[in-house]
Amino acid sequence: MTGEPARPPRTALIRVWARSHFTLPPGPAPRWPTALQAALSMFLPVAMFTAFGRPEVGLLAAGGAFTAIYLAWVPPRRRVRLLPIVAVALIACAAAGAVAAPAPVFAAIGLVLVAVVAAALHYGYGLGPPGPVFFVLVYGLGTRVTAVVDGHRVVDPVVFVGAVAVGAAIAYAIVVVAFLITRARQGGAAVPRQRMPRRPGLDRDARALLVRVAIVAVAGTAISMLVVDPARAYWTVGAGLAVIGVNAGRRIAFIRGSQRLVGTLAGAALFAAMAFVPIPAWLLPFVLGTLQFAIEIFVVRNYALALVFITPLVLTIISTAAAASGAVTGGLIVERVVDTLVGAVLGTASGIVHPRRDAVG
Repeated sequence: MTGEPARPPRTALIRVWARSHFTLPPGPAPRWPTALQAALSMFLPVAMFTAFGRPEVGLLAAGGAFTAIYLAWVPPRRRVRLLPIVAVALIACAAAGAVAAPAPVFAAIGLVLVAVVAAALHYGYGLGPPGPVFFVLVYGLGTRVTAVVDGHRVVDPVVFVGAVAVGAAIAYAIVVVAFLITRARQGGAAVPRQRMPRRPGLDRDARALLVRVAIVAVAGTAISMLVVDPARAYWTVGAGLAVIGVNAGRRIAFIRGSQRLVGTLAGAALFAAMAFVPIPAWLLPFVLGTLQFAIEIFVVRNYALALVFITPLVLTIISTAAAASGAVTGGLIVERVVDTLVGAVLGTASGIVHPRRDAVG
């Protein structure tokens, strides 16, 4: 007798892994309020700028709309107080990406720094899902859409940062309105307080997650710079960070890596189908809002299924905003699948740094 718990049979682990791709376990709480806020945060800026004849600016504002998906687990009053910090951080990442865009080497260094700093603060303060991945994606979007081509910026950096700020402001306003409506319905009843650490502190699991982020950021950026394409490094690193998430454990790292790949392949197929079906400009806000709603409904129940919607959402934002023509090619889809594969492998392999075999969450 060693006193250690018996390990489950390997066949049982395989069944758990296989089922994780297709099952829909019950969610921890009703998800539709957060999903509706996120969907409106995506819909409104795109619809507003489309009405003004600038749909591409609306897509840039979608980077700020990611504000609404953070801190959904925090009591509403505290969430209203903390979300401006998330919004400012997203805007800062957008500005950093725009500043670094003209110099690929500086952009690569900035990518690593943004990933590590965002992860350190995120894990240190225990902000929970969805993790630091969207800060990296907004930074990468900045380096991508404001890059210098033929001596000129593809998108004016001021326009890009301003659009992200508008998107973040709209997202925050939606969360505030939802809070006020809920409070009015409850007659001002108090909600249970849930404390968050006032000072960042990294426990063992948080330190392991931060090490994993650093490994993925450095390795993913280096591989993209040397072998793939420097301009695509942010997607590789983002894919790796999405696998890492906020949960510690080797097993969850493997499962999320597998789900990331399967979900992205299915999402890329959906994006390909969307790319070859002309979508009128007036319909795009509804498409993106619907995708965002589906993501928030499924992300807490089945990560692979959520990625079926995440992939076309992010690809639509990036491809349409970055290309003046808005054209989408089959090459872009293949690139994203390759980048996701590299990132998912790195994110999964980095799980070896965890000292235990089990998974949390």
